[in-house]
This record gives sequence, structure tokens and C-alpha cells, in this order.
Amino acid sequence: MLNYIWACMILIGVIYGAMTGRMADVTNAALDSAGDAVSLCITMIGVMALWVGLMEIAQKSGLIAKLTRGIQPFISFLFPEIPKGHPAREYISTNLIANVLGLGWACTPAGLKAMEELAKLEAERGNLAYGSAGGKERVASNEMCTFLILNISSLQLIPVNMIAYRQQYGSVNPAGIIAPAIVATFVSTLVAVVYCKMKDRRRRV
Repeated sequence: MLNYIWACMILIGVIYGAMTGRMADVTNAALDSAGDAVSLCITMIGVMALWVGLMEIAQKSGLIAKLTRGIQPFISFLFPEIPKGHPAREYISTNLIANVLGLGWACTPAGLKAMEELAKLEAERGNLAYGSAGGKERVASNEMCTFLILNISSLQLIPVNMIAYRQQYGSVNPAGIIAPAIVATFVSTLVAVVYCKMKDRRRRV
């Protein structure tokens, strides 16, 4: 769907440029944007390498393990039906910690692993639904939906991506986004937690 939207936007821009006699501007804008995209990618690769490296150091030093153990009560509160000691709990913890630190790239592998383990847990429970054609298809569990919502709304103490973008485009104070980002993501995370607990309570009733 997004491909169709982008294709329509490009087509409209080209047609408008041709009708108004500004095709040169359209061409220049396309070339400039391509150059900016390459420059931004190079910048983000450096930022990603730095923070993923720090995440690796934190993991090997045992810091991530300590933080993971520290947030287990929160994990138990959000995911009471996941057995203690289950691999999904560790992956969820790692994902949330990386998100809080603003390491979006580093949290992706842990998030995928968490979903994989949650899917295995759901299969062990035998919770399958029948599709319209009579075949069996997996249905997202309550834990999977909760994890996805929490992952999207995640609290971020250091919005690394936004800081890098602002610096790339010449912001006077790239880190000025930190305080508003903390407030916004705190509110979004709080709303997400309340919503998930309300839905879970309604499901139990």
C-alpha cells in the first residue's frame, strides 16, 4: 500500500512540475534529496555503530543482565502468564532496556526473538484458530499484543535517532529534544500499560 502512495506522490509531483514549467526544480530536488539521503545514511551508520558497540559492552560487562533482573517485577506485572524462567522474559527485558536507552537498532533482534518465543509458548498452549478455508492459523496472543504495544510506545531516555537527525540537518541544539521526548514517551508508555491492563482484565472477565 505504501508503495502505491509513494508512487502517486512522485507522479503528482512530476505532473505538476511539467504543467508549471518547473521540471528543472523537480530534477534538482530529486538529485539533492538523493545526496542528502546518502549523507544521512553514512551519519546514521556511525551513530548505530557507536551505540550498538556500547550495548555490546554493557551486555558483556553484565550490566544488561543486572538491569534485566531488576525489571523482572515489572515484566511479571505486564506478563503474568509467562512462566518464570521462560526465555521470552529475558528477550523482552533486553528489548525494553535497549528501547529505553534509545538503541532502536540494538533492540530489534531481541524483539524478534521475544516474538518467536512467545509464538512457541502460544503453540504449546494449543491456542490456534481456524481460518476461513478450514486450515489452522496462529493468532497473536495477549502477551504478543502487549509486547508490541509496549515496544511501539516505549519510554526513551536518550532519543538517539532524533538527535542524529537534528545534528545532520544543522540544529543549533540537537540534544534539546531529550526533555520533550522523555515526557512524550513516558506518557505514551503509561497509556500503553493502562490500556493493556484494561484489555487484559476485560478478557479475563
